[in-house]
Amino acid sequence: MTLPPWSLGVFTSIDAGLGVRLEVARELGVPSIQLHTPHAEGRTPAAAEAFLKKLEEAGIELTCVFGGFEGESYADIPTVERTIGLVPAETRASRLAEMKEISDFTRLLGCSVIGLHVGVVPHDRNSKEYADVIEITRQLCDHAAYNEQNVHLETGQETAEALLHYIEDVARNNLFINFDPANMILYGTGEPIPALKLVGKYVRSVHCKDGTWSDQPGVTWGCEVPLGQGDVNIREYLQTLKEIGYTGPLTIEREIPQEPERQKAEVLHATSLLTQLRKEILGS
Repeated sequence: MTLPPWSLGVFTSIDAGLGVRLEVARELGVPSIQLHTPHAEGRTPAAAEAFLKKLEEAGIELTCVFGGFEGESYADIPTVERTIGLVPAETRASRLAEMKEISDFTRLLGCSVIGLHVGVVPHDRNSKEYADVIEITRQLCDHAAYNEQNVHLETGQETAEALLHYIEDVARNNLFINFDPANMILYGTGEPIPALKLVGKYVRSVHCKDGTWSDQPGVTWGCEVPLGQGDVNIREYLQTLKEIGYTGPLTIEREIPQEPERQKAEVLHATSLLTQLRKEILGS
């Protein structure tokens, strides 16, 4: 399936995560999804075959499989620093092994992209800790390359400048960005539109999500809100995506799985808003 420019998508989950169920995506009529990886017991050839059958029946294309790990917590920003992604030293080796397994499962699904939050990368580029994170990212990129995949890093935990340095230091040609404008606001790491312009050449997938700034940016969380009701400025976001030449899916993410009916309603609202803005900006 070849998706048209700016086709709509939604972030989904099977047995864990923050996304909607595939059935909701099907009901909403979106042509693509990103998938939060299922737990290890659900990453089997048989499970892949069954999921592919569901996608085919729904007429939905899978564009990215996102990794996630036991023990991760987004309770507050300091907890994110301690628990998220490949950065924490005590879980780094086991999580790299799991990301390789996720890459292998993604290959079974016929998908060419894996994504993840790598974690809060050490700020001192001359430190051993930074060098260690660079090395483990290279190992992940090399495994993904063997599986003919790109790796997309989701934005939010780094400034745009730090993310650029990090990608350049990893020096792998299959490392790109999944740009989430709301995360820049929620984490307090920078204004999303200037950030998007700065890292634009690496952006290969995006989230459409909105949020409002904390009164202590970078110290406490901002607040995620329905698309169009926050500080992102979704129209300007899409106009900037057009400026940088992005033509991939617009994947909606709304992280309130504990309220499934509200989540579904707000994703539906987002599809309507994006459809209208796409028509105004792209003329289609």
